[in-house]
Amino acid sequence: MALKRLIFEDEHDWFREAVRTFIDRELRPQAEAIRENRMIPAEAWTKAGEAGFLGIGIPEEYGGNGLRDFRFNAVLGEEFNRLGAAYGSSFGIHTDVCAPYLTDFTTEAQRDRWLPKFVTGEMVTAIGMTEPQAGSDLANILTNATRNSSDDGWIVNGSKTFITNGIRASLIIAAVQTPAEANPSGKPGITLMGIEEGMPGFNRGQKLHKIGQHEADTAEMFFENVEVPDANVIGTVGGGFGHMMEGLAQERLSSAVGNIAHAQRAVEVTLEYTKDRQAFGRPVGSFQHNRFLQAELVTEVEVAQTYIDRCIQEHVDSTLDPVDAAKAKYWSSDVQNRVLDDCVQLHGGYGFMEEYEVGRAWADARVTRIWAGSNEIMKEIIGRSMGFGDPRR
Repeated sequence: MALKRLIFEDEHDWFREAVRTFIDRELRPQAEAIRENRMIPAEAWTKAGEAGFLGIGIPEEYGGNGLRDFRFNAVLGEEFNRLGAAYGSSFGIHTDVCAPYLTDFTTEAQRDRWLPKFVTGEMVTAIGMTEPQAGSDLANILTNATRNSSDDGWIVNGSKTFITNGIRASLIIAAVQTPAEANPSGKPGITLMGIEEGMPGFNRGQKLHKIGQHEADTAEMFFENVEVPDANVIGTVGGGFGHMMEGLAQERLSSAVGNIAHAQRAVEVTLEYTKDRQAFGRPVGSFQHNRFLQAELVTEVEVAQTYIDRCIQEHVDSTLDPVDAAKAKYWSSDVQNRVLDDCVQLHGGYGFMEEYEVGRAWADARVTRIWAGSNEIMKEIIGRSMGFGDPRR
């Protein structure tokens, strides 16, 4: 028996049942088709909106539930990741990553324009940070915006890559460099802009063929003299880096939540497999090495879950330290990948087959050590919090 999780209340348990019912009815029956198409269909997004899953934390006047309670986000992320990590990634980008930017840094006019369709799933969102030459080092992005000739908007040039929801999204929250003369600080800085589908000069590449997370549509984006009006600036001009730093703690916690839920599902599948699979006249799980290994896997996942639950509660209480979020992201993805590697080994040759859930999960998990800030960057953040700064600075 696992330790009882103490962070959830009755309403979160009811919500979990609703999410599971939705997954079983709307997503699981078409899971293979979604995987082959490498994109969650538009209908699934609008049905998720109808079910109320996309309005978590969105004010009621725009169609949301008005509840800024990350425990609901966690439930949603856990259940989608149990179906497949790509579902957690795609929906999580929308509800956990993009939503705070669109509620906390937007004007009333922007909220009126974007949030109702955000909640219904008619408008899917993506975050445009990563570039071919800039991943974790956000300060050095090259996509830039300069004032247009009439001084009532911006001209954006550059590109983004590895963008989750990159094909489906009709609103991209893009981080761009704006020049010193355009920023209130008088220094070069990053500004967030809402780049919308249909803007001339905004083009997407083909869906990228990843080694895992096939259900998530991931793409490159290209901006060639895209005219973005002032009405699409999100937050303050030149203040984008600060806005992103505010959002990264929740993004990393969201990633950690999904990592452990994904690993937990793999352990459950593996336990069932090793009870049924026979070798030398007995279940493979009954051999001492395999019993001990599975005891380690169960323990490692449950211990990691306890830390993440504490981080969730801290975030609900608005006391989560970004360093603790970095610890959760780094540790959970390492645990996830170690666990998945052992789960594949316990499946033997079948673990390497794509039709087996654990093999897909293994491929899906590898990217979690890279995105939302690589684990090396997470360790750098943690190390600096201990007083070990970069000696070159």
